[in-house]
Amino acid sequence: MRGARNARHLTQEQLGLMVGYSASAISRIEGNKMRLDSDVVPLMARALAIPAEWLSGAAVSEGPTIATVATGGTPDEEDAVRRRKLLTGALAAGATVIVGTGTADGLPAADLEDILFRLPNAEPVPLANLMAQTAAARQTYTTARYSDLGRTLPGLLATAEATRDAATGRERQQASAVLARTYVLAAELASKQHSDAAWVAADRALSAARASGTPVPVGEATRVLAITMRRSGRWSSAVHLLTREAAELDTTDTRTGAVRTTLLLTAAYSAAAGGDRTTALTLLDEAGEEVERRPAPGGLFTVDATRTQVDVYRIGVFNTLGTPDDGVKIAAGLNIGRMPTAERRARAWTDTARMWHALGDGQQTFAALRRVEQEAPQEAQRPALRALTSDLLYRPARVEGLRELAVRTGALA
Repeated sequence: MRGARNARHLTQEQLGLMVGYSASAISRIEGNKMRLDSDVVPLMARALAIPAEWLSGAAVSEGPTIATVATGGTPDEEDAVRRRKLLTGALAAGATVIVGTGTADGLPAADLEDILFRLPNAEPVPLANLMAQTAAARQTYTTARYSDLGRTLPGLLATAEATRDAATGRERQQASAVLARTYVLAAELASKQHSDAAWVAADRALSAARASGTPVPVGEATRVLAITMRRSGRWSSAVHLLTREAAELDTTDTRTGAVRTTLLLTAAYSAAAGGDRTTALTLLDEAGEEVERRPAPGGLFTVDATRTQVDVYRIGVFNTLGTPDDGVKIAAGLNIGRMPTAERRARAWTDTARMWHALGDGQQTFAALRRVEQEAPQEAQRPALRALTSDLLYRPARVEGLRELAVRTGALA
């Protein structure tokens, strides 16, 4: 990659802009400290004018095979050591932003140091007030108002930390659960930008969740931590962590059953990222059965456990496995408009856009990208979506209205 980039006289920043990564991410990939997302490989190959096969080694899974529900995966001690090493590596790499630049993409310029290591001073508040503030922040996220959330998070995290520190007994456990959910939101937001800050936020979320002794926030925090593991190429560790946590949840309770479904869905996508089709589809089927047995109440999590959500994940899994044609029939039967939040509807249209893009249908890809923008303009401005829009723009077939979309979303300056 470095040789091809230099041959084309591109800086790391210029290459990053072409594929939706930061300059530091390009540096880490070239230094073999970070893996390429599978859907970025064709964009990177086109930007560098090299065959995609040359980049396959930068996007494959780690050496061990994917851990499945049946095999159990790596031992707990190895998993814990690996997690600590990964977290240390992320911090040592000097990750500096949680959600992007705050300029062209409309996302907040929230500095990692300011948010996670230099929280503003805050006083504890009544637990009911903190819960209301956290619920409002979640609403901001699910309506895809990421700039607003970025401005809210520093104060919310500081208040949640102060409230937890001042509490005792049962109230401290409850405050820990709320604190965990604020860090989950920070990790979700960081993941939108493929930022290493997600490691820090997810690790803190899980620590607070475990202190709460409550399974729901533990499940939520486990999910966002596993996503960061997957993005770093640790697919098997992510599957093992998710399936282990899912197995420990009470399957008779509606709330924990819903968390279990989201863990299984994330595990399925992680298995697909490692190329394990059998495990991915098995986990999807298990999630679907969970939804049929026990419909989940809405509004509990950033990802709802519904049949439509399972189908959207199935499309994403097929895209990741390299068989997007398997998702066409599923996409035809989707009613994305019935999904409860703008963020999830935009995510569903994103997976649909990637499916059509992989199948070479520019018109359908553009139509799906327009739906992303209609549902959540800031979602359409994410680097990964800008890269997809840019790639479509420079394909031979002309698509009416695409150039205007590229300008609006920052894919074309």
